[in-house]
Amino acid sequence: MLADLIRRRGIVLATGGGSILDPETRRRLGGNGFVVYLHATVGQQSSRTRLSRNRPLLDTEQPEQRLTELMGIRDPLYREVADLIVETDGRRVASVTEEIVRQLKRHSADEEDPPT
Repeated sequence: MLADLIRRRGIVLATGGGSILDPETRRRLGGNGFVVYLHATVGQQSSRTRLSRNRPLLDTEQPEQRLTELMGIRDPLYREVADLIVETDGRRVASVTEEIVRQLKRHSADEEDPPT
């Protein structure tokens, strides 16, 4: 299913944390579209997820330690395929969205008018 979605144009695709672990998914993401990595520190992730009941990977005595382990594995993979990395700690959704839109416009303009 993810392979079909990756091929589509004009969509926003939120992949979820673990999908980046698959090398084929990374290859497809990197080769199709503009990839945005919304980066949050472990502290911010812990704060955002502490009340969630739908996080089986964090159903542990030390969820922050588990987040640290997951970040150590996933962060380099996200960075490998990302065209844009946006720091989200302490930011409102509107601020993050504005930054992404601004960067997408800049990227589109660069593609239309490549340097000579």
